[in-house]
Amino acid sequence: MFKRMKEDIASVFHRDPAARSTVEVLFCYPGLHAIWLHRLAHALWVRNARLVARMVSNFARWATGIEIHPGAKLGRRFFIDHGMGVVIGETAEIGNDVTLYQGVTLGGTSWDKGKRHPTLEDGVVVGAGAKVLGPFTVGAGAKIGSNAVVTKAVPAGATAVGIPGRVILKESDKRADEQCAKRQAMAEKLGFDAYGVTRDTPDPVARAIGQMLDHMQAVDSRLEGMCHALGELGSDYCAKELPVLGGEDFDLLKAEVDSVEAKSDDASDAGRL
Repeated sequence: MFKRMKEDIASVFHRDPAARSTVEVLFCYPGLHAIWLHRLAHALWVRNARLVARMVSNFARWATGIEIHPGAKLGRRFFIDHGMGVVIGETAEIGNDVTLYQGVTLGGTSWDKGKRHPTLEDGVVVGAGAKVLGPFTVGAGAKIGSNAVVTKAVPAGATAVGIPGRVILKESDKRADEQCAKRQAMAEKLGFDAYGVTRDTPDPVARAIGQMLDHMQAVDSRLEGMCHALGELGSDYCAKELPVLGGEDFDLLKAEVDSVEAKSDDASDAGRL
């Protein structure tokens, strides 16, 4: 027991630079208190002392602002930072070295008595205000962005952002990188500032623009092939340069989008704090 408690304290120092002393961690970290009380409640729960377990859990909720059902399974070195408003459901399973921030919900989407809450594998990080809902798995090392609402499985090492949660492909996915590079090249050729067309933006307009750029890139490649074939046949056809898009309308649109993105980034940073 004491070994697990030492691990918990060490995990606080490892993941929170604001922690200054062991005494401060022992008395001033409600996430730590909630985890310790949950271990007691869980031990009672598995021994069929269900009512007493719920009473311990309810006391922990009152004392810390963190609600962990006594049936939930928590791994080693689990860390809840700040913690207020965190809710973890009965059939949730959390691996080792997982981090949750304030306002996180690991909830269900049905009233079935079976598995209805998510499973978080080792090393998962869930940002402030995120909602992970349903009996699926968030893979090892994955990240859930602040205020995201995730209802589908997240692959290991990936990141889910937005409402509804959209999975960002891992950085090692060369195919995704190549597609983004092609989109950017096509946008620059058209004279268009390709804001918001990256794969990590859960915006339907951005997705539509991205698909348009993919289509134009394919058409452009086909036309270049046709021009090359005509040249080999002796034609003097010469493709004209594409006109550059611009003007006051584009400048105003870009300024408006940049302003919205800046406000969104500020709100995201404030949520993490």
